[in-house]
Amino acid sequence: MQPTALIAEDEPLLAQALQAELAAAWPELKIVATAGDGRSAVREALRLLPQVLFFDIRMPGLDGLGAAAELADCWPTDEAPMPQLVFVTAYDEYATRAFEAQAIDYVLKPVQPNRLRKTVARLQQALQAMRQTAPGTPAIADEALEKTLAQWRQVLTAAGAGAPPAPLRMIAASDAGGATVRMVPIDEVLYFEAADKYLRVLTATHEYLIRTPLKQLLPQLDPDTFWQVHRAVVVRSAAIESVHRDEAGKLHLMLRGRAEKIPVSRLYAHLFRAM
Repeated sequence: MQPTALIAEDEPLLAQALQAELAAAWPELKIVATAGDGRSAVREALRLLPQVLFFDIRMPGLDGLGAAAELADCWPTDEAPMPQLVFVTAYDEYATRAFEAQAIDYVLKPVQPNRLRKTVARLQQALQAMRQTAPGTPAIADEALEKTLAQWRQVLTAAGAGAPPAPLRMIAASDAGGATVRMVPIDEVLYFEAADKYLRVLTATHEYLIRTPLKQLLPQLDPDTFWQVHRAVVVRSAAIESVHRDEAGKLHLMLRGRAEKIPVSRLYAHLFRAM
């Protein structure tokens, strides 16, 4: 079966250059669509279900990292295996080392033919292994899905690598009315949730708002204390009281001190493997 791919790149000339280099390095590959932003990439990927995704890390609106996280959560695995993910990046040497250390594939801008050929070889091996997976065998299919999700988790971590800032101790946040700014101790926060232009900060008794995007806040949080469980939600791990699976197979958390259910995306379900 002819392999298929989708390219998400907001600079048309770079998208064309990548497509041309792919045609030379992998003539059998069919580019089924190109997208200029993350939202369009998610929409087209779900419509066409390609086997490979080439995502620019920096795109307007929803960036490549956010688009990948969203697809990991909503990809219809009963219709098609999750695709192989390759990030297109102009990152510096530090980030490149982070990708290499994780054995994750990337393509540097401008496209380097020799590096692209290595990426193509890895992709071809991965697709061949996927084709050899016995169809209709749930255990093997689950193992293949978890392997792909693990790769995606690594690439998202590597793409966001950088020098970590000092951990937060206090958060300056406004109350629901926006008239008062309060200093909220980080030890009181049970979870954070992205909502439109704001980030909700939830304690056992109050809700506050900040304008810092979740992806900027994450490096300032202790990863042992706060776990990301969804592309839009980070929870205090010690506050997790129970984990529930609904009829559709999706996980939800109950936190001590809060009544609402917290969704867990497929990308982070490994944290609760006992479920």
